[in-house]
Amino acid sequence: MTDPAALRADYTRGNLDEADVADTWYPQLRLWFDTAAADPSVLEANAIQLATADAAGRPSVRTVLVKGLDERGIAFFTNYDSAKGRDLAANPRAAAVFVWLAHQRQVRFSGTVSRVATEESAAYFASRPRESQIGAWASPQSAVVESRAALDALAAEAEARFGDGPIPLPPHWGGFRLVPDEVEFWQGRHGRLHDRIRYRRHGDAWVRERLAP
Repeated sequence: MTDPAALRADYTRGNLDEADVADTWYPQLRLWFDTAAADPSVLEANAIQLATADAAGRPSVRTVLVKGLDERGIAFFTNYDSAKGRDLAANPRAAAVFVWLAHQRQVRFSGTVSRVATEESAAYFASRPRESQIGAWASPQSAVVESRAALDALAAEAEARFGDGPIPLPPHWGGFRLVPDEVEFWQGRHGRLHDRIRYRRHGDAWVRERLAP
């Protein structure tokens, strides 16, 4: 049996200094994201771990793929009736983290979440592979299903329903945008004295500050 306490990795890939980072979080994220996306050793550079909580405060976390990234925040798409959709309807705050282990980096977000415009959801949905469009109609996401065969039957039913024609945006499916009020950039360093630079919203401006590891 592998003892997790015995696993060790030294972080020597880089450093993060206040003099070298952008004045606001988005251009800094864009730099790190593009670097990760260009590296073939990084699988799914747009994957985040998204944490939500329900109305009673019970937390939940899962991996989702970011499909929109700009100065407003990070956007992802899902079934609005899913567990995360229900959480966000009851408690529209979330936290998320990009983790790029190959670069010994992570970026954490905390902020408010709201639905994107229907037009934005429809435009992204139209760009998805047809199999993914069928899946969005077929899957009662987060609900209990009897078996894999039952799920496959739902997909076959949806496929037959639309035939060879275009598949419209489902009414229960669309995007959310996490608008951050805090964004933290973490770069692993030797001896666990990691670099942590946080951007914190203060009114209409962003405050940049170093955190102890």
